[in-house]
Parts: sequence; structure tokens; C-alpha cells
Amino acid sequence: MNAAESRRCWWPRSVRARTAVTVASTAAAVLLAIGWWLHHDVYGQSAQIAEDQAQAPLLALADQLRQGVIPSPRSAVPYEVVATGRSTPVASGGGMDAFPPGSRHVLPAPPASSKPIDDDDGSFGYASYELRVPERNDAVRSFELGGGTYPVLSTDIWAGELTREQRAALDVAPDAIMQVYVVVLPHTAEAITANIDFLLLRAGLAGLLLISGVTYFTVRIALQPVEAIRTATASVTAGDPRERVTVPATGHEITALATTINTTLQRLDEAAAQQRRFVADAAHELRSPLTTLLTSLEVALAYPESTDWPAAVNTAARQTRRLQNLAEDLLLLARLDAQAPSMDSGPIDLAALAHRLVEQGVPPDRPVTLTAHTTAPAYVHGSPSDHERLLRNLIDNAARHATSRVRITVRNQLEHVELSVHDDGPGIPVEESERIFERFVRLDEARTRGNGGTGLGLPIARELAHRQRGSLVLVPSDLGACFHLRIPRATPGRPDASTLRRDRPDRAITADRSAQNGPAR
Repeated sequence: MNAAESRRCWWPRSVRARTAVTVASTAAAVLLAIGWWLHHDVYGQSAQIAEDQAQAPLLALADQLRQGVIPSPRSAVPYEVVATGRSTPVASGGGMDAFPPGSRHVLPAPPASSKPIDDDDGSFGYASYELRVPERNDAVRSFELGGGTYPVLSTDIWAGELTREQRAALDVAPDAIMQVYVVVLPHTAEAITANIDFLLLRAGLAGLLLISGVTYFTVRIALQPVEAIRTATASVTAGDPRERVTVPATGHEITALATTINTTLQRLDEAAAQQRRFVADAAHELRSPLTTLLTSLEVALAYPESTDWPAAVNTAARQTRRLQNLAEDLLLLARLDAQAPSMDSGPIDLAALAHRLVEQGVPPDRPVTLTAHTTAPAYVHGSPSDHERLLRNLIDNAARHATSRVRITVRNQLEHVELSVHDDGPGIPVEESERIFERFVRLDEARTRGNGGTGLGLPIARELAHRQRGSLVLVPSDLGACFHLRIPRATPGRPDASTLRRDRPDRAITADRSAQNGPAR
């Protein structure tokens, strides 16, 4: 079992439990750090209090020695008095004999001195078992007693300030220096610290349990709206996509989640409705040529002697071509909806493409003049077939509705290439300027479908423009309709910009052809 599988075995699956474990772990780390800090701080404060309390016994011992009195061994604190020239203590007590036999004196005997020590102010020296508070005294030293180290308070007394009788009672030389040491036992500080540690441990465990429980139930309550959203979302089906989740009035992240889910469901509902409309429109468009084709063939087969077979075959071929064009349009739309990648063959001269399509002209059904006006080569990126299909759809649409003329203009801008297709037909109402780009939309439903397109030309043209990171819109015009195409510009080979910006005479190619009479856009 690897580490990931082992972690999955013990790590809880529930978000509530995971959050509770995470919060409890974090709280435990914080409490552990606080406990460690409190442990050391309490121990240090307790040790300081014990040292401060040992000052009074130290001064009392010093006063007794100055009076030539040997202190009683029954003392509240362990003490020891050493003197110059003596190998044994002058006096000791308070439990000093409790240390293991053979323990050395607290300090070696001090050197002799002939000068008195000024201790009228009650000053005393500090010695410590470790360098944990060196700022208190520059003469801090460590002392061992019976295998342990202890803090020690000390003060000095010069024997010269005593009388002969007092020195004799103490058995010290006139030039000797007596040092009084009081050992500060850490038992009280250790006991206080142990009690504090025990209290902190119990409080920490109780706090962790409380934090875990509160976190668990808080997250559980917070996730109740999420569970309601999940239940409501699970009830959404393809047959009834109108179900929506309830948006909480709290204004927090759950509200944003519910709003986003409702928006997503609304888009899915609209996409499903659009797909159903598309399928219905496609079926309707396919039914018309199929019905015409089937009727023509059935009549020809029923009356073979009186049937004009060339006309019947011509009708069948025309309807078959219409079916083929519709199938190609539907396949292209499916490819565009699936956002299939296009084959980018490099920069394409949109002006040259427009001239080529004008030279090809339109089918000879109605006289229409096609004119292309350009000022310079206009290079864009993309697939040549996509650009050709885009321009051909715009030209075919304009030729169907033009009275006599269609004008194509290509211009280079700073970062874009702009192409406009302008006809002199009846025009399009402003309120219908976006509806004409919807699929299977015809503004003039009274016209027969057999004389026009399928209503997919302009939608395909806009999808192709968007595919090239461009835009296609209908712009206001005093006469007829004007479609404006805008595509990012490409500069092949990075030619001199002055060449592209230089004014050049308009090149115009005109083709007198005739266009199919078709449906409104």
C-alpha cells in the first residue's frame, strides 16, 4: 500500500469531518506552542520568586555571623558558610546534609583580604546553576551539588570587622573572608509548573473536543443549502430542464453558487430549446425539397407517356442540389458548433479573394453588377476555404436582394481589415438587424423556399467571422443593406508599413451577371 492509498484509508471522506480534523490539528499546534511558552514562563517566574524569597534568609544569616553567632543548622533554606583558610564549612544547615556524601562545597574558600567589604546597603551577589538569566548579574556562575545544579545567592563578610571573641567563636582568621551561600531549591517551581502543565493539558483536550464539535456542526449547518442545491440539481432531466434551485437570501458564497447554477441551467435550457428548434427547422427545410422531388417523380412514373422527362429530370436535379447544399450547410454548422480546429495556411489576401469572386460573377437569372474596390492587399490569417465561404455567402445574399448593383469594399486599418458588402435592394429594418443572423430565419416568409436559400447563409458567415476572431454586423445605410466584416490583420513577411499605408488608386473589377431571386435575409 503506497502513501496515497494509506492516506485515503484514514483520512475522512466527509467535508465536515475533514474540516473538523484540520481545524483541530491547527488548534492543537497552536495550543502546543502556547503551552510550551507558558511552561517555560511559569517555571522562570516561579524560580525568580523563589530566589527573591531566599534573600531574607541570606541577610539574616549574614547578620548572625557579624554578631559572632554560628547559625542554627535548622534553617528554612539550605545554606553553607565558607571562609578563607578553612577546608570545612564554618556552618551549614537547612538540608545541606541531604546531598550525597562527598559533595563538594558550594564554592572554594575566598582569598584573604585586608580591606573591609562595604555591605551596609545589604548588597549580595548572585550565582546561578545555569546561564539562563545572565542579565541579572555579570558574575553568574554554575554550581553542582550532588550531581545537580542549583541557583545560589551569596554575600561576603570580612572577618576584620568582627571582634576577637566573635572570630574565635567562628574559628576564622582576622584577614579571612566569609562567604554565605543560600541554595535555592527548584522543587517549588517544578511543582507549580507541573500543576500548570496538567491544567493546560486538560484544558487543551477539552478545548480541542469543543473546537472539533463546533466546527463539525457549523460546517454541517453551512452545507445544508449545498445539499438542497445538489438535490434540486439532481432532479433536472432532459425532459424537464426548467427546474431551478432555491437561492438563499443570506448573500454569502452559497447564494453566488445557487445563482451560477441557475444561470447554467438557464443556458442549458436555452441550448436544448435552440437545438430542438434547429432540428425542427432542419426537418422542415429537408421536407420541402424531398416532397417536391417525390411528387415530381411519382407524377412522372404515373404518366410516363405524357411526362416531359427532361423537365422532370431538371426538377429532380435542382431539388437534389438544394438538398446537397442544405446538407453541406448543416455539416458546416455542426463543425462550427463543435469548434473544430481550422486549417490555417498562412496569410490570405482578402482583397484578391474578393476580386476573384467578383470575376466569377453570379448565376444568370437576374442582371446585377458586382464591383470590388480595394486600395492595397489586405492580408488576414485563417483558412482559405472559410474566408471564401464567408465572402461568397455575403455576396450571394446581397445579389439576391440587390436591384442592380452590389459594391464590395476592402480597406486596411491599423490592426484590422474591414470589408463591406453593400447592395441597393429594399434594405432591412433596424429592429431585425440581429434576427437575420439566427438560423433558418427569413424576414419574408411569403416567398417560396424553392426560389431562395435556406436561411443559413448569414448565420454561417457570422460564425466563420467569429472563428477568425472577427465580427460581422449590419450597419445602417440610406439605400439597401450594408454588411460590415472586421478581421484582425496579418502582415506576411513583415513588409514595410509605409508600403501598406501609401495611397494607391482604387482598383475596381466589375462583373455584370444575374443573381438568383431568393428569400429575404
